[in-house]
Amino acid sequence: MIRRAMFWLVLVSLLVAMSSSESSAMSFEEKIKMRDQVKEMFRHAYGSYMKYAYPADELMPLSCKGRVRGVDPSRGDVDDALGKFSLTLVDTLDTLAVFGDIEEFERATKLVIKHVKFDSDLVVSVFETNIRMVGGLLGGHVAAVALKRDGKGMTWYNRELLDMATEIATRLLPAFNTSTGIPYPKVNLKYGIHHPESGTGSESDTCTACAGTMIMEFGALSRLTGDPIFEEKASRAMESLWRFRSRSSDLVGTVINIHNGDWVRRDSGVGAGIDSYYEYCLKAYILLGNVTYLERFNKHYKSIMQYINQGAMFLSVQMNQPERTSHAYMDALQAFWPGLQVLKGDLKKAIEMHHMLYEVAKKHTFLPEAFTTDFEVHWGEHPLRPELVESTFFLYEATGDPYYLDVGKNIVDKINEHARVPCGFAALKDVRTLSHEDRMDSFVLAETFKYLFLLFSEKEDTPLHMNEFIFTTEAHLLPLSLSRIQANKTAYQELRYNVTLNEENEHDFSCPNTGNSGDKVKYAESIRDQVLLKSQSQNCPTKKTFAFSSNKPPRLRAEQFVPGNEEHLEILKSMGITVAQTKEGRIQLMHSASNAYSKTDAEDGIKFMQEMIELAKQRNDDGGASANPRVVQLMSPPYKGSIVLNAGPAQFGLDLSKGNVGVGAEVVLADPIKGCTSLKNEESVKHRIAIMERGDCMFIDKVRMAEKAGAVAVIIIDNNDGSSSDTQPIFAMAGDGTSNDVKIPAVLLFHQEGMILKRAISFLEDKQQTLKVRLASKADGAAPKKSSSDEGERPGVPVEKDIIDESTHQGKTKPDDNQQGQQKTADLTQEDKELMDVIQNMKISVAELEKHSQVLTKEMLMKLQHKLLKIKRGGGNKDINGYYEELKSKLITLKDNEVLCAATGKACSKEETVKNTGGSTDDTTQQIYENLNHKNIEQTTDKEQETMSKLEPESISQRTGSDHTAD
Repeated sequence: MIRRAMFWLVLVSLLVAMSSSESSAMSFEEKIKMRDQVKEMFRHAYGSYMKYAYPADELMPLSCKGRVRGVDPSRGDVDDALGKFSLTLVDTLDTLAVFGDIEEFERATKLVIKHVKFDSDLVVSVFETNIRMVGGLLGGHVAAVALKRDGKGMTWYNRELLDMATEIATRLLPAFNTSTGIPYPKVNLKYGIHHPESGTGSESDTCTACAGTMIMEFGALSRLTGDPIFEEKASRAMESLWRFRSRSSDLVGTVINIHNGDWVRRDSGVGAGIDSYYEYCLKAYILLGNVTYLERFNKHYKSIMQYINQGAMFLSVQMNQPERTSHAYMDALQAFWPGLQVLKGDLKKAIEMHHMLYEVAKKHTFLPEAFTTDFEVHWGEHPLRPELVESTFFLYEATGDPYYLDVGKNIVDKINEHARVPCGFAALKDVRTLSHEDRMDSFVLAETFKYLFLLFSEKEDTPLHMNEFIFTTEAHLLPLSLSRIQANKTAYQELRYNVTLNEENEHDFSCPNTGNSGDKVKYAESIRDQVLLKSQSQNCPTKKTFAFSSNKPPRLRAEQFVPGNEEHLEILKSMGITVAQTKEGRIQLMHSASNAYSKTDAEDGIKFMQEMIELAKQRNDDGGASANPRVVQLMSPPYKGSIVLNAGPAQFGLDLSKGNVGVGAEVVLADPIKGCTSLKNEESVKHRIAIMERGDCMFIDKVRMAEKAGAVAVIIIDNNDGSSSDTQPIFAMAGDGTSNDVKIPAVLLFHQEGMILKRAISFLEDKQQTLKVRLASKADGAAPKKSSSDEGERPGVPVEKDIIDESTHQGKTKPDDNQQGQQKTADLTQEDKELMDVIQNMKISVAELEKHSQVLTKEMLMKLQHKLLKIKRGGGNKDINGYYEELKSKLITLKDNEVLCAATGKACSKEETVKNTGGSTDDTTQQIYENLNHKNIEQTTDKEQETMSKLEPESISQRTGSDHTAD
């Protein structure tokens, strides 16, 4: 008992009544006001779930309906938490009791008892089902017993929730039937694991937290029911994780093979994949009284503080080489750690880390799902997680420092301001844009609002004696007195009469706060001041100054890699990675450990490839680039918004998809065009959209240079010749993990679309005019809609297809074309007649040809005739029709123009045409079409006439003199 007392922070500091006299910064009235605001927010969230979603597992707050597995679109593994068992209601039961809403708690408990079933043919997560469902039922049971004991309600209750917890835990037991005792990650609620219809059982690995977050719920269940099977199974899993740890570092990895104990992922941290395993090592000791768990935790903790802790941050390392850092970012789940450090008694370190986390949260409005060492967004999601609130509550309980009330108030205000919607509270899809996601996880009600309420409430504000309980990882209540109860048949009866702590036994379960013996408020302030001073003196790690434990420089990371960078290529070579470029212009990486310079370099190569896979997945998932491209819309006359080029988005800068934001301005080519160094034409770029070329540096670095020069946006053109959005999927330009400094938008044009843009610039420059474009998520209403018969085109977005390959723009023609071009005009008469038959077969009208005669040079017309005659002489209208369809695809619709650029060869400039023919282009085309006009050709249909309009004279001369290419 004395040894146990030496390692657990006093519940006098942690779970004792709050002292209002310590809250000097926030008045008692303000604190009560915050408490009532949290209660109102909880009622809004809970009421929305009950009104719009129950009995579904989760609320979809934007759709105002319930999320039903198998009915709503699958979200992958995330949906494994759903089992058609009213997840949110069960997860919320003890929160209702903590809030003092006993009437609703009774009603909800009866609903669960009457309607919730566990026999669905669904594969669910063992981990999520345990912490939310088993934990939720146990928390509800414990609260019901306490209320009934104290005469505050639930007089009818007779352990129904405990029986339900036993049933669903029993359905999880087949997952533990492995050679190591480490459970399968998933189980079928109806068929278990190995049944032919189970749909699971093929998995070979699981996360450490998934296997190591069972002992509290299963241990409590055994001691409440007297059935030892649950505690035995969970205890064996904990034993195996400890046995398979790194013996040299006492650290565990993130993912482990459930059959042989081999580590699949050896990165070790205190965040996602491991977090609650460490939490349950300490809390299992507190709850169950088994000192073995404490001994393990202490060894883990020592190693964590030695290897993973760096200043106020905790960065993952390799479990077998703990001096080597794995990731230069932290995730939001690590925010629970300061709360656990409070339980441990390491108050100084808890204050430091919490202060750092809160600074990151303030910087980005919410704590992002992951952030870099210089506190920029790595992953932008925020599903209203509770971990930061949890640690804030624990630190306030331990110190009484009103600073933590201010932290809580800020969090409440931000949730209300940015997450509140008519049907609940919506998760944030990206803290940078504050866009919503149609989800409200059950933990928002089970944890986030529970911890916020306790932070602002007084002891008498809840009907439960909170110093009787310890929180699970899902913030469910389990009684501290279980440590004195063995798993036997009389356990339940013993609990009923020995559930409370009193003045005589309270310190048997706690120990004094060893962090400081003086004024805790001043102590906490001094720790935060020290963190601030370190930050101001640049001792806090940044991207440039971040110090790795090893003397070796940090290895190249996937997000930093630039394909054309020679230094990067040499680093990859040292790691055994070869780089090749496919004919489509894609970069292909291949890793061979035998080619690496050393074993360490080979391991670095594996890490780099894993990061590259994760980065590629993130790029595919983030923003839905292919489904939601950006557009570059040409706004200057003669285009007037009618030419719209598909473009790829960026994962940094202004998000053009939010609120249909559009940025319009004149464009200017950057100098240097690569944009990797300071721009020489800074004055020209200012207040304009800079055009740059891909290569030599990261996308975001180019945009930074443009923004520094005063640009309002950036268009980056792909440097892979021939690339086009028609043939290649659009992708999002990735940042470098520190992209919050970029405020202007950026888009990526493939090469062909980029050439269209450049030629439009040249075309207007010849008139001493500039091109204005608009960047947006969709075209402005100025663009006319395409006919529904234009297959393959997106409705409402006419895309220019008249110019194809830059490589053909070299002033050369094919031998046949040269020969044809040398024919005299008089020789064309017979061919014109033959051409007439071809044209009539193809049903091209005189009116249509007349429109285009004004913009087709003689050489282009000759090539068109030559091609059509050659096809006809070869026989078969099928080929002719196929060629016509190809030709027709080059027809682009402008607002007031209709231009057919014949896809038959290079377009000559006006000067070249005159030189070759000895006459003017207009005279030549007029002669050709005079020959055509007297023929009996089918007239245009009404639909064709509606689609087409004549070129303005000014536009005609500009077009014929402009520089075009054709295929």
